[in-house]
Amino acid sequence: MEYIGYFLIAILALVILVKIFAWPLAILIKLIINGVMGAVLLFFINAIGTLFNFSIGINAVTALIAGFFGVPGVIFLIIFKTLL
Repeated sequence: MEYIGYFLIAILALVILVKIFAWPLAILIKLIINGVMGAVLLFFINAIGTLFNFSIGINAVTALIAGFFGVPGVIFLIIFKTLL
């Protein structure tokens, strides 16, 4: 009977650990998805933009903006580039 108590405590501890580590993992996955979407959008904008003599340089700053903010970040980069 004593082992059943240990087993239940171990299961509870495991559930708590999974809950604790699942939240940062979800944020990390969201940032990775945003980064991939931003990079793909920058690539397509540069590919299509060559027809209109428009391109956004892919460097550390633009990659961070596109990666962190995703699609809204790329829209910001387009607006920023057209205004300057």
